[in-house]
Amino acid sequence: MFQIYLPIAEMSVDIFLLLGMGGAVGFLSGLFGVGGGFLMTPLLIFIGVPPPVAVGSEVNQVVAASVSGFMAHWRRQQVDFKMGGVLLVGGMAGSAFGVWLFGILRDLGQIDLVISISYVVMLGAIGSLMMVESARAILKRRDGTQVRKKAHVHHWGHGLPFKMRFRTSRLYISAVMPIALGFLVGVLAAIMGVGGGFLLVPAMIYVLGIPVSVVIGTSLFQITFVTAVATFLHATNTQTVDVLLAGLLTLGAVIGAQFGTRVGAELRGEELRGLLALVVLGVCATLFWRLIAEPSSLYSLSVIGLH
Repeated sequence: MFQIYLPIAEMSVDIFLLLGMGGAVGFLSGLFGVGGGFLMTPLLIFIGVPPPVAVGSEVNQVVAASVSGFMAHWRRQQVDFKMGGVLLVGGMAGSAFGVWLFGILRDLGQIDLVISISYVVMLGAIGSLMMVESARAILKRRDGTQVRKKAHVHHWGHGLPFKMRFRTSRLYISAVMPIALGFLVGVLAAIMGVGGGFLLVPAMIYVLGIPVSVVIGTSLFQITFVTAVATFLHATNTQTVDVLLAGLLTLGAVIGAQFGTRVGAELRGEELRGLLALVVLGVCATLFWRLIAEPSSLYSLSVIGLH
């Protein structure tokens, strides 16, 4: 047991446990095209890291995991930089708003509860939708039905103004939709310590109509910069970024992301979505149980509002 003291979290943790957690989540980042924070933040909370510190530190780790995965997809020319830039405009605004809201909720003493409930609601909804869609696609393929999807389905959003042409994604759509989506992902990055890939990837496919071949690389490009902004704002405004904790998680994540990218290239799209749905639902169920289960200790001593 090699214990290391985390100064901001004010606790000691086994260094190999943190490296292993970072590697596992980095692997998922490269495999599914998500930042991995949706899994790491709850894991940090499970081992005793205070939720605000888990969020602030994990969003820093997501930066490294996303950069590593993004570089791998960039080398394969699977990134739509123009679409990523438009998503980034909304993402930066959303992360700034999210950090401001995070500080208010922490001062009110409600941030722990808000983080847990946010995870249960978001992961439950996204995981269920992805599981149903993936199961249908797999069953159709096994039955011999040719699974062919339109590039995108036209809806009210395509009638919005400020249309732009995205040649890499072969789209001509309103910039309002990706900006709004980026804003939502930015808020999630600040409040939940996630890259938002679990929401961004399916939304890019089913709402924006971006081809699957460039979705993951473009998602990681946007996540990289949004989480970097969120990390800076958390470090300067809420002081919840534990650099030592984030550094150990980052070291494991960079290595794990490279292996995840290689494995992901060998799997079908519907299989990837099904596996991601299982992981998302598993984390959701664990968090929900922690919310409703009777705590081992009914009373605790704590001081609210210290910075």
